[in-house]
Amino acid sequence: MAIVASLRDINLFSSLPSTPPVADSSSGTFRPAPPIPIPKYSPSHRNRNPRTNHQNNTQPKPQSNPALKLPHHRTRYYKPVKEGVISSDGDRTILIGDSGVSYQLPGAPFEFQFSYSETPKAKPVGIREPAFMPFAPPTMPRPWTGKAPLKKSKKKIPLFDSFNPPPAGKSGVKYVEMPGPLPFGRYPKEGMNRDEILGEPLKKWEKGMLIKPHMHDNRQVNLGRDGFTHNMLELIHSHWKRRRVCKVRCKGVPTVDMDNVCRVLEEKTGGEIIHRVGGVVYLFRGRNYNYRTRPQYPLMLWKPAAPVYPKLIQEVPEGLTKDEADEFRVKGKSLRPICKLSKNGVYVSLVKDVKDAFELSPLVKVDCPGLEPSDYKKIGAKLKELVPCVLLSFDDEQILMWRGREWKSRFLDNPLIPNLSETNIANELTPSDNFSEEKTVSDPNTTISSPKMISLWKRALESSKAVILEELDLGPDDLLNKVEEFEGTSQAAEHTYTALVLSSSDGSAEGYVNDKDQSEEYYSDIDDDFNDECSDDESLDPVGPVGSLPVDRIVSKLRERLK
Repeated sequence: MAIVASLRDINLFSSLPSTPPVADSSSGTFRPAPPIPIPKYSPSHRNRNPRTNHQNNTQPKPQSNPALKLPHHRTRYYKPVKEGVISSDGDRTILIGDSGVSYQLPGAPFEFQFSYSETPKAKPVGIREPAFMPFAPPTMPRPWTGKAPLKKSKKKIPLFDSFNPPPAGKSGVKYVEMPGPLPFGRYPKEGMNRDEILGEPLKKWEKGMLIKPHMHDNRQVNLGRDGFTHNMLELIHSHWKRRRVCKVRCKGVPTVDMDNVCRVLEEKTGGEIIHRVGGVVYLFRGRNYNYRTRPQYPLMLWKPAAPVYPKLIQEVPEGLTKDEADEFRVKGKSLRPICKLSKNGVYVSLVKDVKDAFELSPLVKVDCPGLEPSDYKKIGAKLKELVPCVLLSFDDEQILMWRGREWKSRFLDNPLIPNLSETNIANELTPSDNFSEEKTVSDPNTTISSPKMISLWKRALESSKAVILEELDLGPDDLLNKVEEFEGTSQAAEHTYTALVLSSSDGSAEGYVNDKDQSEEYYSDIDDDFNDECSDDESLDPVGPVGSLPVDRIVSKLRERLK
């Protein structure tokens, strides 16, 4: 240790190692291999470095299959079209005409459409998808599945229809209604056209017998915003397979023009509408209908895209200038709507309400809260054709209409007097409407009555139950005297009876006039809506034997107490 201590530059208390020697550059460095190999991960798609992410995006992407680039309902495909054939495949053609886009197939009785009742009268100006048939191809070979086709079943399934109904009491078979109704002793006949299938016109009691089972039945065909579509043809025939009457319930846009819906139903199906209440229609199949010989139509496999039609709202409508149209739109914001349309409602009286409102105001507004934009636009298009009128705006889910320059009042002899306080359109008549303002001047002493009320007044005058006052400016005393005189004459006429004239020879009543015959002739022309099965004589029958009513018992008890 003395020798070590005598050495220079040695620190005996230092724990740090001495300076390592300089490595020789000529000799290679040795690094031991790690115990576990480092896995090679794929580069992350979410790289935090934007520079490297930009470099990855610049790489060319592989081209997709061109078959997957077909247009669909989200693509902005547009192709202008003109009237005529736009696509054809042999005898199968797609054409543009007065009924919009229609499909013509060989052997078809008429041109097929997606909707037969909700097609606008305006011709389309473009299509939103390539023109192709929504039906199945005429021939489709069986694709190869690696197996032979299945053998035919040995079971013979019996087919039933109205001409060949199942036997009574057969289990596992749904109810099939016989053809008819037919008179006793007659049998159904095979019909070739519509008149032969319908047979003789139904009587009133037959219609009531057919409608009564369906009044509260949920078995029905629902007709919505698309109207009477092509596939509903087969659906109605499937209802007719088992029942004589098909119940069709209409709601929404088609109910604005129910006459058009009924016309299309009878024309396309071949049936007859025997009853209609609001939006419910009862369609009769015919006395000689046979499901086996029904017309069979191909089904549409998908809903075609609706074509493009001209705009309903023009910036400068016909008959107005730009300033007048803007002024009407501003006044329409403060105008109260005449009615409020609910979703999936029945709008049978909407056209009549709009026509009546135009008698009092040149502007009319209809409120449509909660309706789809396509729905109230279709309603506006129908009102434009049926009223007719000029559409001004669809803002705020409201339809604003103007009655137009060529509007004429329905009450030319006695027009209505507009009440501006009720219609909330004070000072809104423009100089262009001066002709309509002159026509609204009428006699306040006259009123408008319906033809039915006029006929009732005539009958009342003939039967001395009413009188016409020739002098209108009567005081209260004079009017009271007139009423008292009329009461005396009306009571005398009501309580007088026809004389019974007897001959001097045999005492027979040859000259007797029967009041019952007169009453029958008098009321024979009145068409009532009462049920034929109900008779007025039933109310005259005694409820029970004399003394059996509760009132008779009470009277007998009171008499016992008084004794």
